[in-house]
Amino acid sequence: MNSKASETGILAGSGSRPTQTKLFVVAAAWSNLSVKPLIVLPFDRGFECKKYTRRPARNPVRFAQISALILLAIEPSSYHNRAWYLNGQRRLNLDLGDNLVEGIFLERVNRFLARVEVDGQEVGVHVANSGRMKELFVPGWRVLVRPVSGEHRKTKFDLVLVDMGAALASADSRAPNALVAEGVVNGHLKQFAEYPEVRREVTFGDSRLDLMLEGPTGRCYIEAKSVTLVENGVGLFPDAPTVRGAKHLRTLETVLEAGHRAAVIFVIQRPDATAFATSDPSDPALAEALRSAVSAGVEAYAYNCQVTERSIQLDQSLPIRPYAEAMANA
Repeated sequence: MNSKASETGILAGSGSRPTQTKLFVVAAAWSNLSVKPLIVLPFDRGFECKKYTRRPARNPVRFAQISALILLAIEPSSYHNRAWYLNGQRRLNLDLGDNLVEGIFLERVNRFLARVEVDGQEVGVHVANSGRMKELFVPGWRVLVRPVSGEHRKTKFDLVLVDMGAALASADSRAPNALVAEGVVNGHLKQFAEYPEVRREVTFGDSRLDLMLEGPTGRCYIEAKSVTLVENGVGLFPDAPTVRGAKHLRTLETVLEAGHRAAVIFVIQRPDATAFATSDPSDPALAEALRSAVSAGVEAYAYNCQVTERSIQLDQSLPIRPYAEAMANA
C-alpha cells in the first residue's frame, strides 16, 4: 500500500463477495502507523474502526517518515462513522460531508420525529436527540438535514444542524462520542495522552459507557454528554430529567472503586458557550450525582464546538461552575 492509494477501492466483507465502499487514507503527523495497524471491524453497512493504536512520531513534520498507510473504510452517508477519519490535524475536524440539504423547521412531532419543509414539501425527519431542545427547534428556523436510505427507515432524512442566526448548532447527540474518541487519538485532549488504545461503547457492570482508553498506566473510562442548551453564555445539562445520565455518573464512581480512572466530558455542540453548569432546576438528581462523582475523584471536563455546514470541531475547554454561580455571573 502506498501514499498514492485511491480514495475508492474494495475491501473483503463478511461474505464471499467483496464490499465496495469509500476509503480514506489514515495518516497523521503524530503517528507511526507501521508499528501497529488499525483494527478495522465489519459492521452492518460497511466497516467501522472500533480500536486503534497511536505511537510516537518518527518525524513530527514530514509524513514521508511514515512507512505504512492504513486505509479506513467509512460508510459515506453517515457522518458519525466518518468520525474515525484522522485528518492529521491536532485540532479535531469531524466531517459532515457535502450532501446536507436545507430545510425549514416546522414542528417536533415526538421524541425522535420532526416535520421539516424541504424543497416546498413537508417531510418527516429523524431526530437523534432525546432532549427537549425547545431553544433550537423553533418553527421557521433554517435547518440542515441529511438524506438517508434504509430498508427499515421510516424517514428519508436525519436532522443534523440548526441555524441559530449568528451560528450553527449540532442537533445529533451521537456526535460527542465520536468527537471525544478522535480528540483522544489525535492529541487534542492532552489529558488522555498516556492511553494509546481507544474502544467505543464498552460495558462496565450493568452500564454501557462511551469510551474505554487503555495504556501502560491502566484504563480510563469516559462518558461523553451532548449539550445543546445555552443560556446567557452558559452551557446547561440536561434540558430535561435524565435517569440514564445520573446512572452513568454513579457507574463512573464504581469505575474508580475498581481502580481505574474515570471522566465525564460535556460537549456543548455550539460555539456560544463560555462556561458550563449542570441545570439544577431541570434535574437536581443529576446535579447531585455529578457533585458526588467529582468528590469521589471522577474528572469532569467541558468543551464548546465550532460548527460549520461541513464540519464540527471540538474547540475550547470551558470552566465548570455551580449552577447558581454560573447564572449569577452570566
